[in-house]
Amino acid sequence: MSEANAPKPQPGKPSGNQKRKMRSASRLYAVQALYQMEQSGTPVDKVRREFLEFRFGAVVDEDGTEMLDGDVSLFSQVLEEALRWQAKVDQMTDRALVAKWPIARIDPVLRALFRAAGAELVATDTPPKVVIVEYVDVAVAFYPDGKEAKFVNAVLDHMAREARPEAF
Repeated sequence: MSEANAPKPQPGKPSGNQKRKMRSASRLYAVQALYQMEQSGTPVDKVRREFLEFRFGAVVDEDGTEMLDGDVSLFSQVLEEALRWQAKVDQMTDRALVAKWPIARIDPVLRALFRAAGAELVATDTPPKVVIVEYVDVAVAFYPDGKEAKFVNAVLDHMAREARPEAF
């Protein structure tokens, strides 16, 4: 198909690439929200409202840099499912960690990340390999110079094989 005949995106509707970026942003926001909820004890409804009103698409500095809009549906689903399945996901995470490092001892950002990713593995039909790649990218965003991304990849691979063995 020539460029002239290629379908044009509908005005106001995000392209396929933009939708993917929005879903990725939603996963990052969900990890941030879960972290905030754990650290502050703020209820999910209040944190969700704050993110939707003040963070999705917000201008973050004087040069006009904007945060990406997120996929509101995915963001809300990950938050709700992370809370609903937290005990099961924490147990899966514990089994994926070495005995000396139970989930209670790991960094709270990583704990929030494992809970968000675990929720997608347990409660959605997102392919496990997509979940792993997406949340490894979230780990890189939080820890650009660290070894956390490899650690996250290993833990999520173990969790995915437990939650959805038929996908491997």
